Amino acid sequence: MADFRRSTIYQIYPKSFYDSNGDGIGDIRGIIEKLDYIKSLGVDYIWSTPFFVSPLNDNGYDVADYKKINPLFGTMADIEELIAKAKERGIGLMFDMVFNHTSTQHEWFQKALSGDKEYMDYYIFKDGDPKNPPTNWQSKFGGSAWEYVPALEKWYLHLFDVTQADLNWENPRVREELKDVIRFWKNKGVKGFRFDVVNLISKPNVFKDDTLGDGRRFYSDGPHVHEFLKELVADTGIDKMITVGEMSSTNLDNCIRYSNPDEKELSMCFNFHHLKVDYKDGNKWELMNADYRKLKELFEIWQTGMEKQNGWNAVFWCNHDQPRIVSRMGDEKNYWKQSAKMLATCIHLLRGTPYIFQGEELGMTNPGYNDISEYRDVESINYYNILLKEGKTQKDALAILEQRSRDNSRSPMQWNSEKYAGFSECNPWIGIPDNHKYINVAAQEQDPDSILNYYKKLIHLRKQYAIIQEGAIEFLYQKQPEIFGYKRLLDDQELLVINNLTGGEVVLQKPVICKGYAPLIGNYPHEIFGNTLETLKPYESIVLSKGIKSTDEI
Repeated sequence: MADFRRSTIYQIYPKSFYDSNGDGIGDIRGIIEKLDYIKSLGVDYIWSTPFFVSPLNDNGYDVADYKKINPLFGTMADIEELIAKAKERGIGLMFDMVFNHTSTQHEWFQKALSGDKEYMDYYIFKDGDPKNPPTNWQSKFGGSAWEYVPALEKWYLHLFDVTQADLNWENPRVREELKDVIRFWKNKGVKGFRFDVVNLISKPNVFKDDTLGDGRRFYSDGPHVHEFLKELVADTGIDKMITVGEMSSTNLDNCIRYSNPDEKELSMCFNFHHLKVDYKDGNKWELMNADYRKLKELFEIWQTGMEKQNGWNAVFWCNHDQPRIVSRMGDEKNYWKQSAKMLATCIHLLRGTPYIFQGEELGMTNPGYNDISEYRDVESINYYNILLKEGKTQKDALAILEQRSRDNSRSPMQWNSEKYAGFSECNPWIGIPDNHKYINVAAQEQDPDSILNYYKKLIHLRKQYAIIQEGAIEFLYQKQPEIFGYKRLLDDQELLVINNLTGGEVVLQKPVICKGYAPLIGNYPHEIFGNTLETLKPYESIVLSKGIKSTDEI
């Protein structure tokens, strides 16, 4: 498979990708049927979110059996066919491993509930008064991170939903069980792995109340996390495969360690700092406009920090947990096409491996649900009720969900303008926005100026030019918050990337002297360049090159 530095990865949320059997739910055969579309994008890997046996309380991130396929999505034969047919097209499969916790329906937890001491040690159980949890830590989904089991007279830890019990990685037997899962899928031909919230796997030696926050400072990037990852990688032989860790509330120094090849842990890391610049006072459920100055600072800190110490970023705007970026930081009404292309340009020419979430390449938007009955996400429903208890009106709580809910990214893929967007022949498991009539694959494949075709160009550029894969990065216009600009540098080659993050025309504080540069890609037509570039149109992107030559047609 392709080197991860020149690769682009396409994320699929199977439940919402394509329904092959008419039950309103996407499935594995649906992915198989759309492999030629995925190949047409030019991507190298498919990362699929989990389709293992699960009660789906957290849409598959509550795994009840790591080696069996949820019949809702298909069979083991379907998975084997998907791996084989993707390989025929030069595409590798990356599977999502949820190793911080299991579903409480998992056989291991059920044995623990029966009082089996061996399996109780697979999880984190603590003694305590039925009315007083062991600590004041809060679940990521709201409420206490502990649940009391009367029959055992003990509490178990669940950093996420109450049905997602945290595993005890301090137990060597747990680590061996999880290594066996990796070997199982590796032997099936899987080419890489994404590890869910993997920096939370090492819990502190002593559990105590957090007087400053919700507990995360005690378990994020915990005391043995690097040791555990090194062991997992060494004992499963996945050091030569593509791997990415989702890092929750992490920091730069740890992510450098996770992704530095000398450490033999992971290929790259997801961090989410740049996607919190519109959280008021750091609270996801309090709205504010994005702080572009902070956004730029964070990109610069992480990009240059990783470069100096040989770490590697996963670069992205969207995934199954994030709202659609064109709704969030673009303008889906007045500058839908321009802002979607601009945001893509920002990411795809950075130092790092780009990830595209299904539909992002079409400029899909948040669906705009306006009633709580339209939501399916456990976190969203929990927080809707929390917001009401805090005194918010239903209207205000729904307005927050409309921008923040994880369901914003989970509406079905929009394949065509027909009923149900070509996703299914029946009413799907979650609603489809009306704009599928013009935001869809069929329409954009026919339009040379479409967002889809722009993404294809960006993906091709990364393969074509070593400067994008390997070049140094230097940030520009730090004191002008509306402009996200940077250079990529390799030997005597140079790429100049300039993006207007706003919906207004912007005068550059320092005009660009265009002599010696050639336009490479942009979201407005530029047939003729003058001697200088002084202003940018709303949401405009311009990429100029110097000293690099195209090896084939863009």
